[in-house]
Amino acid sequence: MRVSASTPTVAARRIRQRESFAASASAQEQRSRDQPERAAKRGLSALIVLFLCSLAIPWIIDIGPLRMSVYRFVLIAALLPCLVIWINGKAGRIRVADVSLLLFCLWCFVSLAIVHGLGYSLQSAGITFIETMCPFLLGRCLIRNADDFHVAARVLFVVVLLLLPFAAYESFTGHNLLLQMFATVMSSFPDYAMRPRWGLRRVQAVFEHPILFGVFCCSAFSLTHLVLGYGKSMASRWTKTGVVAAAVFLSLSSGPISAMALQGLLIFWNWLLRGIEIRWKILYGGFAGVYMTISLLSNQSVPEFYVHYFAFSQDTGWDRLFIWQYGTASVAAHPLFGIGYNDYVRPEWMEPSIDMFWLINFVRFGIPGGVLMLLAFWSVFLSLAFKRGLDDRCATYRMAHLLTMTGLFVAGWAVHFWFAPYVLFLFLLGGGVWLLDTPEGSPSHAGARPPARRPAARRRTVASSRFT
Repeated sequence: MRVSASTPTVAARRIRQRESFAASASAQEQRSRDQPERAAKRGLSALIVLFLCSLAIPWIIDIGPLRMSVYRFVLIAALLPCLVIWINGKAGRIRVADVSLLLFCLWCFVSLAIVHGLGYSLQSAGITFIETMCPFLLGRCLIRNADDFHVAARVLFVVVLLLLPFAAYESFTGHNLLLQMFATVMSSFPDYAMRPRWGLRRVQAVFEHPILFGVFCCSAFSLTHLVLGYGKSMASRWTKTGVVAAAVFLSLSSGPISAMALQGLLIFWNWLLRGIEIRWKILYGGFAGVYMTISLLSNQSVPEFYVHYFAFSQDTGWDRLFIWQYGTASVAAHPLFGIGYNDYVRPEWMEPSIDMFWLINFVRFGIPGGVLMLLAFWSVFLSLAFKRGLDDRCATYRMAHLLTMTGLFVAGWAVHFWFAPYVLFLFLLGGGVWLLDTPEGSPSHAGARPPARRPAARRRTVASSRFT
């Protein structure tokens, strides 16, 4: 019996065809499985865009006794899905900050019920929950990898970029065109024209107060420089950073500008001493030395020294010191439940506002309320600072988050966060928790770009560094 010499070739060809068909079918099946995941990711990215853009819409929507806003509607709509994701463990394990903020909202309800009565407490504590727990969970659930974090940073930058031309117009002409445009459609914040500084109007834009505009834009500074600038050219990175810096400056508020300057100095310090592992310990030692020097050699306290030499307005700087003096006295007089939304005891010539975010929770809700908010902040901050094993991209993003939180922490001693900036602060706080769930040595999500012209040895150094 004769066998054709081409028979093995034909058989091999048929085997390759079957293997190719199987591989094609497997790839098609994988694409079918991945399609819902990709659709879900597009939906999450769209929700990030919707939420961050809603923060810049100043419309006031009155529903009975409730004063609603666009971002509050977004938070309410996202609450149930975020709770399901969080409870099911799809946003990582439950952490100290989660429990702290839940207890903070509960304690606000209890303290307000004791001070103002149950009816008032139900309404006010409900809004507190929406503006505290909801944005934090939104950040926890929507930002789960480096790509999600990049999307949030990019959207925040775009919002600041779109606000900048209107801010410049308002600063130089004294006319808040953007707020007036929104007010033609629906009731919005009143135009809060303040006394000019350096011949320029303090920009309010779409927020209730110029200082809130500065806080909002300040939140984008490190994220723009380190997240959007990762792997980009120096010209691209600094151009975008300059946009954010210009917007913050136009607020002409010492709190946000000081917070931005601190972030810039820390970025420079990290770059200058990038080859020294203990660079942050050196910095801490330097700060301690400066503090001790001022305390020993100056006839002023450190806060008084800062107000005298660095505050835009010494009048407002001294106001902050008086707020601290009489605010802490109020905490001492009402340590457990605080005074709620009543006025605190102070001289008649002082304004009723408490422009100090980290103090006001102690005054309103007592020591437990203030401690719980600080615990939520520091539990995230310190956990991220000591997180090891991140790759270069995640380590850079971690640095951006820590510097942003550092700037907001410092600003919170001279500024009260309320409305959109308060919600943004908690969203960004929750938006950094994904880094804690990143396994050691795990590469960042697909789509990461390597830093431009960076040696391999340097990448290993940055990836193993700590913010300590």
